[in-house]
Amino acid sequence: MSELRFPENFVWGAATAAYQIEGAARDDGRGPSIWDTFSRTPGKVYQGHTGDVACDHYHRYADDVALMAELGLRAYRFSVAWPRIQPDGTGPVNPRGLDFYDRLTDTLLERGIDPIVTLYHWDLPQAFGDRGGWTNRDTAEHFATYATAVYARLGDRVGTWTTLNEPWCSAYLGYGNGVHAPGEQDPAAAFTAVHHLLLGHGLAARALRAAGARTVGITLNPADVLPADPQSAADAAAVRLVDGLHNRIFFDPLLAGGYPDDVREHVARIVEPTFIRDGDEKLIAAPIDLLGINYYAPTYVAGRPDGAGDAAYPGTDGAVHFVPPAGPLTEMGWMIEPAGLTRLLERIATDYPGVPLMITENGAAFPDKAGSDSPDGPGQVIDTDRIAYLDGHLRAAHEAISRGVDLRGYLVWSFMDNFEWAEGYRKRFGIVHVDYLTQRRTPKASARWYQEVISRNGL
Repeated sequence: MSELRFPENFVWGAATAAYQIEGAARDDGRGPSIWDTFSRTPGKVYQGHTGDVACDHYHRYADDVALMAELGLRAYRFSVAWPRIQPDGTGPVNPRGLDFYDRLTDTLLERGIDPIVTLYHWDLPQAFGDRGGWTNRDTAEHFATYATAVYARLGDRVGTWTTLNEPWCSAYLGYGNGVHAPGEQDPAAAFTAVHHLLLGHGLAARALRAAGARTVGITLNPADVLPADPQSAADAAAVRLVDGLHNRIFFDPLLAGGYPDDVREHVARIVEPTFIRDGDEKLIAAPIDLLGINYYAPTYVAGRPDGAGDAAYPGTDGAVHFVPPAGPLTEMGWMIEPAGLTRLLERIATDYPGVPLMITENGAAFPDKAGSDSPDGPGQVIDTDRIAYLDGHLRAAHEAISRGVDLRGYLVWSFMDNFEWAEGYRKRFGIVHVDYLTQRRTPKASARWYQEVISRNGL
């Protein structure tokens, strides 16, 4: 293959999330989150795993940052745990919680790594969960207050602020099919949560801007939705429906001024959208400076009257058949199709021009082993499948750039193995292996490969 070079100042980094790595679930005044509650609910998380200890990053952050610097990372995207800052979601801030992120930010900057802050990566304070979570409009309004509090402490050193991570997951997996916290299965609640998450983003973005934030954005996980049969009108209709529920319900209010008419009509068949108030869409459309894109796999659909649909896409039963993934798969059962990333980036740049993009998550789970169990020798993880996955997706990203997409950076998911939500600790996405018994970190072959990619700014 020919050598590929990325643009000058292209941002190379990695990403994590607070509940997945920090541990210290009861330390220094942290309150409970909906994920603490959900993970303790029998049958919700693999083998009852929780994030109580996770990777113990809360205590080991300095060593973790040193390893990031060794690997040459230029940026690190981490999330702030709302329950650390406001244990009950409202009221006075907890200074000890802010102190941790203060130390983390300073340590990153001392090592020449740019901190990228995500304010919400799913760990809602349980006090809000008790009052309806994101189905309660008050949650959105309190989110802006929380955002302001974090900015007040870190804003002098953090340049890039992301409000939400993947509101699709928070709404549809949390309230639609219930596989994520808070575990509800209510189509009306799912759509209500979508709106209040977006409203929370808009209110927080406005508050951050007023406080002086330079770069404000949001991270979405859009899907490249494709028909099983490109010649089928029924499949095309299924694509339109699923694309509306996965992509346009977020992109259009954020970047085009309001919800699409066909999506509004679909939602109204399930719930009267009285939760959308006059002026909300203007608030949601607060200008952003950067759009984060998380990409893992494409979605193939067919239009069928007997289609089972998917509770993560409310209202698709009796209309849509979700085609099972085929071809090479990750350990999550996700299809490996790098070309989908190119298509998706081009589509976003065409339909919603003018907003710079960054790949804020991309990676894959494979059955890694290290230590005495490693077939590659003690302490070695030769994860060639992950290297191939990352190489293919970076080439797809480069192709999008060559076609004119304003892509500013790439953050691998994830820096290290961690608590993979409902999958517990059995799925490993990291480029650094974590032994959860000893907390030993071991860079995998993919980490050294990525180190070389960064050093040459290309492939």
